[in-house]
Amino acid sequence: PVKMAATIDEELKKAFTELQAKVIDTQQKARLADLQIDQLTKVQKHARLTQTEMASLPDNTRLYEGVGRMFILRSKEEINNHLTDAQKTADEKVKELEQKKVYLERSVKEAEDNIREMLMARRAQ
Repeated sequence: PVKMAATIDEELKKAFTELQAKVIDTQQKARLADLQIDQLTKVQKHARLTQTEMASLPDNTRLYEGVGRMFILRSKEEINNHLTDAQKTADEKVKELEQKKVYLERSVKEAEDNIREMLMARRAQ
């Protein structure tokens, strides 16, 4: 029985060490997801503000749009479509990141539950 208890203790130590690493890794991934969501939110806000500014202009207005380090003359409609696409893409990415965060949090909780079960089993012996 003593040897078996020592083996279980080693398993618990190993599981606990793995859990600690997983928690730290998950926290970092969740923080990164939060930063990405913040960036995407800024993209959405910028697109909305730009569209609001452009709304009052006549339809045949041509505007300069920043593309990389250049400015390209485009129609109001082209720029508006581009901004709408950017917002849609950002929306999809935010949803994806939110789901990823939920998954990460759930996986840590499952690992914690597993260790809790191991501890209960250890105490029951």
